[in-house]
Amino acid sequence: MRTVLMVAEKPSLAQSIAKILSKGTCTSRKGLNGTCSVHEYTGSFQGQTVRFKMTSVCGHVMCLDFTGKYNNWDKVDPAELFGKAPTEKKEANPKLNMVKFLQVEAKGCDYVVLWLDCDKEGENICFEVLDVIQPVMNKAIVMDQTVLRAKFSSITDTDIWNAMNCLGKPNRNEALAVDARQELDLRIGCAFTRFQTKYFQGKYGNLDSSLISFGPCQTPTLGFCVERHDKIQSFKPETYWVLQAKVFKGKENPLTLEWNRVRVFDREVGQMFLNMAKTSREARVELVSKKEKAKQRPQALNTVEMLRVASSALGMGPQHTMQIAERLYTQGYISYPRTETTHYPENFDLKGTLKQQTSNPIWAEEVNALLLTGLNRPRNGTDAGDHPPITPMRAATEGELGSDGWRLYEYITRHFIATVSQDCKYLQTIIDFVIGTEAFSCTGKSLLSAGYTAVMPWQGIALEEAIPVCERGDTFMVDEIKLTEKQTNPPDYLTEAELITLMEKHGIGTDASIPVHINNICQRNYVTVESGRKLKPTNLGIVLVHGYYKIDAELVLPTIRSAVEKQLNLISLGKANYQQVLQHALDIFKRKFHYFVDSITSMDELMEVSFSPIAATGKPLSRCGKCHRFMKYIQAKPSRLHCSHCDETYSLPQNGAIKLFKELRCPLDDFEIVLWTSGARGKSYPLCPYCFSHPPFRDMKKGMGCNECTHPSCQHSLNSLGIGQCVECDSGVLVLDPTSGPKWRMACNKCNVVVHFFEHAHKVQVAQESCDACDAFLVAVDFNKTRTPLPDNETQHTGCVFCDPVFQDVVELKHATMRHFMYRGGGAKRGGRGRGRGRRGNPKKPKDKMAALAAYFV
Repeated sequence: MRTVLMVAEKPSLAQSIAKILSKGTCTSRKGLNGTCSVHEYTGSFQGQTVRFKMTSVCGHVMCLDFTGKYNNWDKVDPAELFGKAPTEKKEANPKLNMVKFLQVEAKGCDYVVLWLDCDKEGENICFEVLDVIQPVMNKAIVMDQTVLRAKFSSITDTDIWNAMNCLGKPNRNEALAVDARQELDLRIGCAFTRFQTKYFQGKYGNLDSSLISFGPCQTPTLGFCVERHDKIQSFKPETYWVLQAKVFKGKENPLTLEWNRVRVFDREVGQMFLNMAKTSREARVELVSKKEKAKQRPQALNTVEMLRVASSALGMGPQHTMQIAERLYTQGYISYPRTETTHYPENFDLKGTLKQQTSNPIWAEEVNALLLTGLNRPRNGTDAGDHPPITPMRAATEGELGSDGWRLYEYITRHFIATVSQDCKYLQTIIDFVIGTEAFSCTGKSLLSAGYTAVMPWQGIALEEAIPVCERGDTFMVDEIKLTEKQTNPPDYLTEAELITLMEKHGIGTDASIPVHINNICQRNYVTVESGRKLKPTNLGIVLVHGYYKIDAELVLPTIRSAVEKQLNLISLGKANYQQVLQHALDIFKRKFHYFVDSITSMDELMEVSFSPIAATGKPLSRCGKCHRFMKYIQAKPSRLHCSHCDETYSLPQNGAIKLFKELRCPLDDFEIVLWTSGARGKSYPLCPYCFSHPPFRDMKKGMGCNECTHPSCQHSLNSLGIGQCVECDSGVLVLDPTSGPKWRMACNKCNVVVHFFEHAHKVQVAQESCDACDAFLVAVDFNKTRTPLPDNETQHTGCVFCDPVFQDVVELKHATMRHFMYRGGGAKRGGRGRGRGRRGNPKKPKDKMAALAAYFV
């Protein structure tokens, strides 16, 4: 029996499709990666009985990245990323072990049916899957006949079975268009991002972003927000004057009239018109006109409109909206949520879709009325050739979907019902008046037929104040007429909905990527989302955009990216060569990059105005292991390190100085290690700022440096540098200070004892071997030839600093406050150091050791 492997884009989608195709008879098991399940059943395929295996991926299987050293920011010139740097496909999420999982399930399979999402990204994932599984599939059948593609727009029985009965082939051109976009975004984005991040973070201490990123789509998106900000800042209000009149007839309430001249910007002119109007105390009716008007029902819903409404009306961000929409789709509640189409195909079952909503009491009355009187054909929209408009596919309740899921589903459903409803009709009445020589009017509306606004009441006609019945020649008494001073108002910050409209208009991003770009500029702290989902640029966002404008406006304007998107679309249609389009775009941005680098001082001038130089903020001392930005060293007591990006403060040892320790990093948390020192004659030891405040091991307490850390292999830890137990205190260990050369010393990690030894030695290292006499670890010393204290001018020697007679004359112990060891009447536990596994036996305490120790004191 032959085997057919079927692959969907998400685990939940695979389960739904398998349930439909197997008619509920499939058996399920977990795959080896523990995330994706495999649903198996027996059925008919191409006239034969086969075994079906339905499984899934979790989005992209592979991702594009640079190879090896080209991911090292410090070793590679960003300019090399435009061409010289090779790229490779890597597993997108290694933890999922997706490649091995797919190969295990595909081994021995004869056919593959790809149920990936039906858009360009889905086509790209198709070929990622094929590249992984084809080498392990059976080769008995011609390969062209074994790879099939299912096209579907919703998870309904009808749509899934239609897709299964009309299998096609995956579209290589659409996949190549995605490959081209990925490579362009990777090379362009990384080159600009690396350069400007390193340049500016090395100069300014209070930049409020861990990554100063650039993106071919992200940056124009930010540009729209800053452009609106600039208009607000440069806006100069103008004063204008308006004539306002109120009239009445009999005992009716006064009627407010609108001045036909609207407004004037000269007060004296306004006063003149007021004087002319005041010559009469009557308002004469010149004309009464009535006209029946209609407010059109909406076009069918596409992705961009859904995102706009979700932001403006539901208060949901674009990224969050798409996540909810995808969940509703995979659960079968709505059709595919990524579509540019606003036109239903002729064969779309509008009536059947509407009938599914008769059970919901919220709109059942409107739905039943439509089914009774007949559906109105939806307005003609745009057919982008991708998917039908976003449509509810089955009934749901709030309890099933949750709060946000229900709100989005409710809007999608109301929108669909509105598209097949009648237009809203109303009667508009306009009465024209003359007061003196000035013309005024008032407008009223009366509803004739609610139409689609019955189900979308927020779009209903706002009824004006009641219009009195009158005819030409009637007169009204003037109740009040006055000249009112007003001012023009600046525009407001862009809302997400307005930004989405601008991005769609200028071709920035796709229906799928628009939410990602907006989310990126928020996460990078280039804009903040204010009340009303308004996007207010931050200081950094403003400076970046203004800097791009000064250097090369095309970096921030939408024109180039829009042109590139058109070329990518031509690739997907098979009308442009993938390699030529890719190379042409990279050549353009490579030249722009070199010009940007040469002109960076123009942006730097703007940065200087807005941000404090590192020197002014107390110089950043070491990098945070979380955001990799410099942390500021605050010297005022209590001294501490503060990461302004993470808004976290890390404690430091007091009463000393902090220095950078060779730019080395803690292997546990990637924080840069710093060196604490109490002065040239005092103690010093390295420490990790994070470990100092957050002990990594159970036997460590807060406030411990590397000289007390029990990490088993770190070169800075007690395990690597500890020599022997302190000769003064019972709990301390003498630890080599690796930064003390050429005046080498070891210091107790508990008390303030310092042992000076081996002055002018080239190298001092702690050996792995221990002393037979006292259990302290031996020390290997390499002395200067001209100043060696060793006999016969030897330069190298390994021995115990406590017991070796060769070392006796070059070891001296000092301390500031404790009493001299010789007056303590001997010492308890001497020698030995912990290496994370306990002491290596009990220390020996022979008389010769006591004598040896006494010889070391000054």
